[in-house]
Amino acid sequence: MGLRIEGAARGSAGAAAAASEAAAAPADSMVPRMAQVRRVIRESHDTVSIVIEDTQAHPFMPGQFNMLYVFGAGEAAISISSGEGGVLTHTVRAVGSVTRPLAAVKRGAVIGVRGPFGQGWPVEAAENRGGTTMLLAGGIGLAPLRPVIYRFLRERRAEERLVLLYGARSATEMIYRRELERWALEGAIEVHVIVDRAAPTWRGRVGVLTDLLDGCALEPAQTIAMVCGPEVMMRAATRALAGRGLAAEDVYLSMERNMKCAVGMCGHCQFGPSFICKDGPVFRLPQIEPLLGLREI
Repeated sequence: MGLRIEGAARGSAGAAAAASEAAAAPADSMVPRMAQVRRVIRESHDTVSIVIEDTQAHPFMPGQFNMLYVFGAGEAAISISSGEGGVLTHTVRAVGSVTRPLAAVKRGAVIGVRGPFGQGWPVEAAENRGGTTMLLAGGIGLAPLRPVIYRFLRERRAEERLVLLYGARSATEMIYRRELERWALEGAIEVHVIVDRAAPTWRGRVGVLTDLLDGCALEPAQTIAMVCGPEVMMRAATRALAGRGLAAEDVYLSMERNMKCAVGMCGHCQFGPSFICKDGPVFRLPQIEPLLGLREI
């Protein structure tokens, strides 16, 4: 059934012992710690949300990531999609040699964690400014933006407005579908959803993410945009936002590259003069705009 939200204002003993031993580890983000998987939530056919108990979790900013380690497989950079009180959620799409076994972990398993790392979204600047925060998310790009939504719902003020534009290839590939429905129905934020292709049961919009901008009231001088998704979508989104009068300085993007070390030493995630893991993953548009349009990079 299609989401009716377009236009809405809307373990084992060994594992437990390993997790317990981790409590004595130094509280340093570079030091791997052990975390136990409390729950695995199936989001789509290739995407899961893994809820872990990280007793030594450091405070994180929305948009930051952790390095998650699967024993025998390796380590991958995964955005923190929610977290509170040492319970963190990471949403993982099974596409590589590490993310496939990571997405296959079971409740009670123990994984390694380092972090958090990177530069997050400018949530404090947006809160101090007031006005509208617009989130543009494509596919699993909603995961790094999800903590922004939860922070807004927890700390929102009357003068603040949050608008979420979310696009997916199809309804079955959406993540956080129940939350999308709830956010839309509760009306605290504006939720607009679109899919590239639709089954006969879909009742929402069909098209590309930028189509949703046409129906959004936007005061450019009072708006900050945060964008995350496939690079082709982010290129189109930045052009569309500029067409609506939004200044490049008020547009932020979360970039994704093959991050290995998380501290800018290995060079895997180099993007021109920047390293995604250290200087990003969130960048202000003018920082990377000249490179964003070069598809070979």
